[in-house]
Amino acid sequence: MSDRVYMTREAYNRKLEEVKRMEVQMAEIAEKIADARAEGDLKENAEYHAQREAQGQLQAKINQRKSELSRAEIFDPATLPRDQVRIGATVRVMDLDLEEEEDITLVGSGDEDYDRGRYLATSPLGQGLIGKKVGDKVAIPVPRGNLNFEILDIRFDDE
Repeated sequence: MSDRVYMTREAYNRKLEEVKRMEVQMAEIAEKIADARAEGDLKENAEYHAQREAQGQLQAKINQRKSELSRAEIFDPATLPRDQVRIGATVRVMDLDLEEEEDITLVGSGDEDYDRGRYLATSPLGQGLIGKKVGDKVAIPVPRGNLNFEILDIRFDDE
């Protein structure tokens, strides 16, 4: 898995802090496992088994975050072109099928919030919009067909 994970410096730092917190939790779980082991028979020790399961789940999360951080490519939105859709842009599109306008913000890993219209730039939607300019029409393939948009406006938070 060598795909780059684009993120802002802020998202990178948040994920790094999350890993540090989870590693502290791992130490606490290890102590609980040791305490449960000291109680004797492990076959019927529910606390021991619960803590072992929690340890495995937490380790999987830590591994995932560390993988993302190791593949992180930090970007500075201020250094990227401003006349085309790119990561960090908020794009006003006209949905040509529904005849409705919508704002879509393309973000890096750790900043996505689909309920607020913040989509990963690496998502199919993001990839379909990247590089487009105002006035361009685009058909983005998705499992249920195509999303058909016209780019109405491109803006950036720092404007």
